[in-house]
Amino acid sequence: MGTSIRWTARMRALFRRWRGAPLTWLIVGGFVLMAATAVGTALTVDRFRQNAIESGRDSLENSVRLLARHFDREFEDFAVLQKSIITELEGRGIESAEMFRSEMGTLAMHEVMRAKASGWSDVAGANLFDSRGMLINSSRRWPVADISVADRGYFHRLKTDPAAQEEVEVVPGRLGNGPAIVFARRVSGPHGEFLGIVSRAIAPDQLESFFASSGLGEGSSIAMHHQNGQLLARIPHVDAMIGQNFRNGTPEQMAVFERTFVSMQLASPIDGKDRIVASRLLAGEPLVVVATKSLDATLATWRTQTKFFVTIAVLSIGLLVLTLFLIFRQVTNRLSLEKQRLDTAMNTMTQGLLMFDQDERLIVCNRRYIEMYGLSTDVVKPGAAFRDVIRHRHDTGSFHGDVASYCDDILSHVGSTQNTIVETSDGRLIEIKNQPGAAGGWLATHEDVTARIRADERIAHMAHYDALTDLPNRVMMRGHLERRVAELSDGKPFAILYIDVDEFKGVNDSLGHEVGDELLRQVANRLRACVSGNDLVARLGGDEFAIVKTGTRDPAELTALAENILKALRIPVNCNGQDIPTDASIGIAIAPDHGDNPDDLLKRADLAMYAAKTEGRRTYRIFTAEYDAKARLRRQLELDLRQALARGEFEVHYQPLVDLAANVVTGCEALLRWRHPERGMISPADFIPVAEETGLIGEIGGWVLRQACSEAASWPGQIHIAVNVSPVQFRSRTLALKVAAALAESGLAPGRLELEITETVLIRDDEEALTILQQLRELGVRIALDDFGTGYSSLSYLHRFPFDKIKIDRSFISDIGEPEDSSPIVQAVVHMAAARRMATTAEGVETEAQREVLRQLGCSQMQGWLFSPAVPAAKLKQLLAAQAVAA
Repeated sequence: MGTSIRWTARMRALFRRWRGAPLTWLIVGGFVLMAATAVGTALTVDRFRQNAIESGRDSLENSVRLLARHFDREFEDFAVLQKSIITELEGRGIESAEMFRSEMGTLAMHEVMRAKASGWSDVAGANLFDSRGMLINSSRRWPVADISVADRGYFHRLKTDPAAQEEVEVVPGRLGNGPAIVFARRVSGPHGEFLGIVSRAIAPDQLESFFASSGLGEGSSIAMHHQNGQLLARIPHVDAMIGQNFRNGTPEQMAVFERTFVSMQLASPIDGKDRIVASRLLAGEPLVVVATKSLDATLATWRTQTKFFVTIAVLSIGLLVLTLFLIFRQVTNRLSLEKQRLDTAMNTMTQGLLMFDQDERLIVCNRRYIEMYGLSTDVVKPGAAFRDVIRHRHDTGSFHGDVASYCDDILSHVGSTQNTIVETSDGRLIEIKNQPGAAGGWLATHEDVTARIRADERIAHMAHYDALTDLPNRVMMRGHLERRVAELSDGKPFAILYIDVDEFKGVNDSLGHEVGDELLRQVANRLRACVSGNDLVARLGGDEFAIVKTGTRDPAELTALAENILKALRIPVNCNGQDIPTDASIGIAIAPDHGDNPDDLLKRADLAMYAAKTEGRRTYRIFTAEYDAKARLRRQLELDLRQALARGEFEVHYQPLVDLAANVVTGCEALLRWRHPERGMISPADFIPVAEETGLIGEIGGWVLRQACSEAASWPGQIHIAVNVSPVQFRSRTLALKVAAALAESGLAPGRLELEITETVLIRDDEEALTILQQLRELGVRIALDDFGTGYSSLSYLHRFPFDKIKIDRSFISDIGEPEDSSPIVQAVVHMAAARRMATTAEGVETEAQREVLRQLGCSQMQGWLFSPAVPAAKLKQLLAAQAVAA
């Protein structure tokens, strides 16, 4: 009873913590978010205020920089007139004030000054004053008025201080209305004596009009001061301020007149407002350009932004409060619903689930666990001890082993994650995962992974084994080879036997894929029987197999193994009641003699196998360097072949077809020749197979067809042309279109064109082949069956396909006239052809005896060296012309 009470109290406390914690954190998080919004808004507003001040300061700095640069240029030009007049005066060699007064106060001097001032009409002209301050000449009027500047401060300073060369001062105007800014320069004699001054004046409103064009906006001002503090010009303009001295006040205010460049915030000495101030000294004059803007005007935009941000922040906080309220209400409603869903989810899990507390007591157990092991809910229920649960499993037969040892092992590792897979008595694989709990105890899941592990095993097997033969595939063999290569350094040689089943394609095409697959399975079984357990037999793909023979590099031993393999494979294979003879070509590469990496060894074994095929098949070859050279030669031949057509290296020769009865040429067979620029004539037997393997035969065959039709169109009308069609061309399904195009282009009559095909084009798909032949027959061309009797000859072909001629292979002609010759075979073919109203042509006729026998057997035509080899078109025309003359 006490245990039950403690368990109930613990569960209630756990539920309260689970229920209360999310809501508490939600409320705390909401207040934190509101505080963060308020603080963020305040920081943003303050940052924007600083940005506004910085932007206003940058604007003022740029303005004074531009104004200072402008006035430096203007005042430099402004001083040119004064300096030129002073240079003119000092160049005259005047030594006394009286001489200066008498010589400078003349009309001639007036004309000189007016001429020099003619380029500066925008400001007052130049005025010349003597040593007493009296106006003695002017560039603007003559005679001059009686005016004295002896009372001006600038005149006094220039007269009394020989070091002072120029003075600038704003004074009440005497030569015009309103105040004027006077630029006065000292005129000295040869020995530095004071002779007088040259002055120019500019009205303050001329400077102020330029200030106004800067457009600094409301609350701004621009002024020009003398460095001594005197105000020369200002906008907004205040008459009373012009001429006042403002060089007083705080050190910050004084810095405006002392430093080359100033940018700061200070109280204005004019209106007392906080202003942003920027000033810059002119380079050529003792003048200062000062621009200011009130802090209120600078922050006007910022105040608008602040109102916007504060409004957004208030709305955000209000929305957040509303959202928290709604979430709080929704969460409280969902907590009870989630508990129900949790119970439902646990009981519908595919995994068995148990949760134990720190006292090893069961807290939660779902229905799947009970069903998985067939347990009783009276024993396995909340509060049950862990050891009692395992003991109950032992009693019901779902646990095998020592209960105490198993429990001790689980409890000793309860603080760490455990993952084990166990097999039950009924063969199931159960994955058990133990996860430590946050407050002690642990969570255990039990999952039936039988199907998954079995599927993984099947996938792993499929990735490394061939599905048809269950032999290791290329991937697994590659890994095996890499391990064997690594063992070469330990003195463990090995060899690779590359095996290709001969004539498998013909079996697959003629007897069907089911027979072909069964044949490959039988070959795999026989290869397994030929090697020991340490050797690997693999299927590389198609009809290619490989054997990795370990522990030997002895050619004699490998040769004996190859012979045993050939002997085993030559026993006919029974496939679906049919005995099929088999054979193979084998290439052998030895490690480390022929290489020490898998790629090189496989390549060289393949080259040796290819050599066995080219040397008659049904045999084996051990790799030699000669095979590598032949492979490189073949690759070069392929590269050259790809260029040959474009370079015009191909030629079409023509071998006459002679009527045996009339002994006249009735047609010619077009035969392709390749004149290589370096190797000379290359045999068709060398390059035609390469062209067929690479697919180039389609393009080359099309060229031969067009060339032959074009040439035959110039022959006498009774001479026809025969053109060979390769299986690749025949399967392209566009053969009829290409033939029609060649006939139309050349103008050759369709009845003069004869297409020669071999039996191999008929084996793959009789129906498709019949369709293509009928398309050709509809064009009006003739069809000949070439090399009859050398392939998988079937008499049904002669019945089903619309042939016009049968060509008897040279292998049946070469022994005619000798004992035990092939005459009966030839005669049978001739009779069958005649019965089907087909002509016959004997190939390879080289003797008169052969021609005579063929004539007696009733053969229609012959071709061969007896009459003429294949010759170029020009020589053929000579032959045809001679025949025409003889007729």
